[in-house]
This record gives sequence, structure tokens and C-alpha cells, in this order.
Amino acid sequence: MTNASADRASGPTRRTTLTGLVGGAGALLAAGCSASPATAPTTRRTARAYASASDPTPGVMTLFKDPAFNFNGLLALGGSGYGSAEVGEVLTAVNTINKAGLSAQSYTETFKTLGDQLRKPPSSGKPDTQTTRFRALRAAQYYAQGLFFVLGSDTPSSEEALYKAGRGAWDAFCERCDPVPVTARIPYGKTPLPVWFFRPDGSGERRPTVILTNGSDGQNVDMWTYGVAAALQRGWNALVYDGPGQGQLLFVDQVVFTPRWENVVTPLVDWLSARPDVDTGKIALTGLSMAGDLAPRAAAFEHRIAALVAMPGVLSPWLGFPPEIREILTPDKTKTNAIWNKEVVPGLSPAEAATLKKRFEPFSVPAMLAARAGKMFTDFSTPATLIKSLDITDVVSRIKMPTLVLDYEFEQFYPGQPRQMFEKLTAPKDYVKLTAATGAQLHCSPMAPQQHCEVVFDWLAEKLSGS
Repeated sequence: MTNASADRASGPTRRTTLTGLVGGAGALLAAGCSASPATAPTTRRTARAYASASDPTPGVMTLFKDPAFNFNGLLALGGSGYGSAEVGEVLTAVNTINKAGLSAQSYTETFKTLGDQLRKPPSSGKPDTQTTRFRALRAAQYYAQGLFFVLGSDTPSSEEALYKAGRGAWDAFCERCDPVPVTARIPYGKTPLPVWFFRPDGSGERRPTVILTNGSDGQNVDMWTYGVAAALQRGWNALVYDGPGQGQLLFVDQVVFTPRWENVVTPLVDWLSARPDVDTGKIALTGLSMAGDLAPRAAAFEHRIAALVAMPGVLSPWLGFPPEIREILTPDKTKTNAIWNKEVVPGLSPAEAATLKKRFEPFSVPAMLAARAGKMFTDFSTPATLIKSLDITDVVSRIKMPTLVLDYEFEQFYPGQPRQMFEKLTAPKDYVKLTAATGAQLHCSPMAPQQHCEVVFDWLAEKLSGS
């Protein structure tokens, strides 16, 4: 831990180090994750190489030179396989953004405009139900793309409205599904959890069910791409939900993350167990992105879960931040915040500031509200302490159900942590690394969600067949 002294040399030195690191590693703080503490400089060089002719990661498509924008663009493009995007729409948006000059403003504005267009009837004539349905699903994707970067745009105050536009598109999609997913508000503290329960048909047949857990900044449309569609294709039920720090609970209800994710999942299992169309012996739990930490935490205490998938395995989200960011946190809140406000914040560029606003908002309502007002949050200590409390290293051994830990070649956010989790598990376990050989590299396989789902659901089918 660097001594947080107030001498004249420490301020400029810290600012220089932080701005250099945040500018590189911060660009990779996407999809609920951050650069590796041990390999942050190397990660930054690799990220820049994605746009070079000597790309060390075969198969990565360069949409944008900035790695954070590129990664998010790849996620949108990858959703095309499940109907949550259209290749031509995404690439046209990419060209529009690059022509205008890549920025949070051009990215947010372009994708929001595309979402707005899809929420209107097509110019070709009156749309049928399926056309309207999948136009709404794609709109939800594009609103989510804009939402991710809105805090760095000219209109950060529009964040809640942009979230609600995406949520409206998602609900419009769901209302046209056949059968329509069952919706409910499941009790959780003072703020109930919104859920969407998808079934392959209305027969009422008892079926295996997967609870899909999102990361720190994903939206419901991502759960369609990373589980709902695949579950329905296989005759499974799928439950999508917003937990604290996610979706409606964050952007509208202003409820931040909790380290006790079992308190979130247990009410979901209670609700599912009361349904006659759920095989209670075959309830699986998956966690995407940072939920590779949340879902295992829940499974360590909620033993009705029959199988667990961490995508990828994450032991400590806090260790995902570069050490120069982590060392700001000291046991003394006043000292920590003095370092933050006097030594760090003054040296941040607008892009770096926007990155940190985005990364910290799911852990602090004051940070979120300040960001929406175009300001930097002043209390670093409280959200940093909350992020640190998400460490599950000491509870992984409590997991008893079969567990699949996914890893990704060139995992740019939590390299090393999936393997570490696998080694700590004492339950029946499997480890699968998705690779560049089939275009499934990078965090969450953004270019290959169908391959991703094939691995997950083949494993779940095998593990639950005898349950």
C-alpha cells in the first residue's frame, strides 16, 4: 500500500501514474469488469494491438480503435445469431460513428437513434407481430449500447430515460412472445425484484429451469442472447431478473449491489419452487461477467441449486481494478477521499473520468447521481469498500453442486481468476476455456454467444440428466 502522504511530490506522481493507467486499463472497464491488476500494462498493450495489422488475437474484428467501444460493438454484433441485433444495422452504425469521430457522444447518439427508428413501424408497410417483436428486441440492444456510454456524452442526465427506453423495448418484445413470459415482483428487502419467466410452451409441463444472472452493467437483452433463447430451444424454462445494482433496481429504484447475493437468489428459488411447471430438482444458476462472482456466492449458501455455471469464474471484482486504483483505498475514509479528490480527480481526462463514473455507479447512488449531473463523485471510499466486499475467495469451498467454470483465451478483464476459482472448488467441477481457434476468445465470447450457449447447455443437460 502506497503511503498516502500529503507531500508535494506525492500528488503529481500519483496523478501521473493514475492517469496513465486509467487511460489504458480504464478503456477496458467494460461489461462489468476491469483490467487485471497483475497484468494491466500488458493488457493495455494487447488492447491497442487489436486495431493493428499485427493483431496477436486472431479473429478479433476491429470495429473501433478504442478497445472499450470495440468490445461493446462486438457484443452487439454477436447478438445477431439470436435476433438481438442485425449485422447490417450494427455495421452501419459503426460506420456512422467512425465517420462522425468516435466518442461517447457519437456512439450514444447513433445507437439511440437506431433504437428510436426500430420502435416505429417500418416504412415498408404495416408490421406483423413477429416483425414488431424482433424490432423491439433489437431496439433494446441498441438502447443498451447507448446507455453504456451515456455518462460520457453531452447528456449524462438522460441516463434514466435511456434505460427506460430500453426497458420499454424489452417489455414490448416480451409481450409478443408466445407464450408471453410470466412477470412478477418478487419480495426483496424494500424493493421487489422484477422477473421474467420464459417457458417453451403453455403446457404446464415440469421442466428444467435456469436462473440467468447478469453482470454489473448488462441489460435484459443480454440474457436473451446468453441463455433465454438457448434454453427455450432445448425445452427449458428460463428466469431473467434485475437484482440490486442492475437494471430497474439501479437506474430507477436506486438500489446498489449487495455482497450477499444468496439473499437475492433464495427468493427466486422460493418463487420457482412454488410453480408446477418447474422441476425443482433441476434448477440451475448461471452468472455472466461479474455475475461469475455473484452466482457462485449465492450457490455457496442456496443448496437447492442443482448446477452452477460461472461465465467466467471471478473471485474478487476489486482485484480486477489496477493496483494504482486499489491503493487509493485506506482504512481511513477521510484520508482515502482526500487522496481521491485532491490527488486523483484533478488529473483525470474527461474520458478517464467518464470511465470511473460508469464503473462506480452500480455501487453508489451518490456517485450515480453526481455522474448524471456531469460531476465526479467525491466519496471514493464507500463504493470501493463495497466492491472489495464482493470477494468470495473464502466461500467457494462451500459450493456443493456440480460447477462449470468458463474461461476465455485473451480474457481481458479477469485473467487468471477463472482458473483460481476452479482450483479452489471442492465440488464436482469442470473447466472449459473458449478459444480464438473458433472465434470464441475475449471476455464472454462476444463474437460467439451461440458457441458459448452450446457449451453451457450441453454441460447442464449432462449434469442434470440424473438429478
